[in-house]
Amino acid sequence: MSNHGVLPVTNTLLNRRPLGTIAPDVAAISIGCAPLGNMPDTFDYEVTEENAKATVLTALHSPLNYIDTAAWYGDGESERRVGLALRALGGLPESAFLQTKAGRSPDGDFSGETVKRRFDRSLELLGVNRVELVFLHDAENTTWEEAWAPDGPVEVLQSLQAEGLIGYLGIASGPIDLEIRYVESGVFDAVITHNRYTLLNRAADPLLTLADERGLAVLNAAPYGSGMLAKGPAQYPRYAYQPAGGDSVAQAFRFQDICDRHGVPLAAAALQFSLRDPRIANTIVGMTRPERIQQTIDFAEWAIPDACWEELIAEPFDSEDLAR
Repeated sequence: MSNHGVLPVTNTLLNRRPLGTIAPDVAAISIGCAPLGNMPDTFDYEVTEENAKATVLTALHSPLNYIDTAAWYGDGESERRVGLALRALGGLPESAFLQTKAGRSPDGDFSGETVKRRFDRSLELLGVNRVELVFLHDAENTTWEEAWAPDGPVEVLQSLQAEGLIGYLGIASGPIDLEIRYVESGVFDAVITHNRYTLLNRAADPLLTLADERGLAVLNAAPYGSGMLAKGPAQYPRYAYQPAGGDSVAQAFRFQDICDRHGVPLAAAALQFSLRDPRIANTIVGMTRPERIQQTIDFAEWAIPDACWEELIAEPFDSEDLAR
């Protein structure tokens, strides 16, 4: 476990927080809309348009009024469904926050031209004329040289920012070493890491420290490891969108046992592990049904005994980066 301090374990975990230099206060938890793009090959289940729209509407009327989506999710389907909800409300509510991500096409084209074309589509699908925060998405799918080439993805996003179509730029990738390199470039205002800062895996720890020290907004996605730390290893032995290794499953069972003995849902401990870290401005949680909003709030407010935390923190964890 990192030696960094943690926020008090009270309902202040849901207090709105500064998003780096981007916004003075935003929701502590955002609604991850990747599964709303209806990607059963990734998430192992389908999501109807009705559920997707209702989930976003419920979120926007809740303390969790922060929406995270991407052009990649369902090749625009997630953004389209988010846009349906925004149009039903007459636009993004004043206190809410919306972010998306721009990157490659389904055929792997990561050129600047493609990034611009897909961002233009994002504006249309979302029904907005500007997005406050846009991330370069999955940069491991191009080379560093291509990303930074003239008229390449980074330069295109900077141009869109100069035009006023984008407020701030972020990097959302997988490999920690690559994300650190992007953070060190000084171009980006925010960083998303996913599946790499959880009870099970803490490979992102050095990234969190570096980004926080440089004043970037740090967003931690997939605190449940894409599901195993929410549904439990018996029901869902998958981590980072693929079958989990035996060691990870065994460790998840140990975390489950500790939580059970203290009368704590495993999901509450997994979520609060992220919320308690002061380096993390926002925790992105994928949701697919309206009732998940209140359930997530309940998990965030669950009173977890100190004795439970002491046992959880004493358990081993993986610090190696994931393969994807």
